[in-house]
Amino acid sequence: MLKKICFLGLFIVITSCSSYNSIDTFYNAHKNDNQVTAVRVPQFMLSMISEISPEMKAMVGNTKDLRYMQFPSTTDSKTQFLNQQMNGITGNSFIEVFRKNDELKRNVVSVREKKNLVKEILIYNNDNQTGSFLYFNGDFDPVKVREMAKNEQFTKFGDNIISQFGASTPGINSQN
Repeated sequence: MLKKICFLGLFIVITSCSSYNSIDTFYNAHKNDNQVTAVRVPQFMLSMISEISPEMKAMVGNTKDLRYMQFPSTTDSKTQFLNQQMNGITGNSFIEVFRKNDELKRNVVSVREKKNLVKEILIYNNDNQTGSFLYFNGDFDPVKVREMAKNEQFTKFGDNIISQFGASTPGINSQN
């Protein structure tokens, strides 16, 4: 009986720790931070994004959840903190497809697979001034994902999301 209670306690601790390092937790923790742009695309708007390019149409057609967040990363300590948080999210459950480190600067593409499909894609960029992540959840062709990562199409896609939503979305006027 004591072994069962210890096992149950250990399981609860492991489960609670793993849920801390998730995209949901990161997104909810930082979406209200100062100078953060956070976009979570609802299903009905995915069709607008699919018009960016034929590759994006193929990608977005299988997407169930799409999020983009851009945040300031102007100090070394902030950059290091954000890098550590992203490393915690991708940790053991994601496979890195691409990584480029330049001191504190990061460019990382990670995926989570299930059988022969890529289920999640997480793209993290931090240039020591601005950080961003782009997150896809759905069913994706691994070959296409690798090709898009190699051709830096995910970075371009993040920029297109900001321009697509920034121009048409009511909000804070940056003009004086």
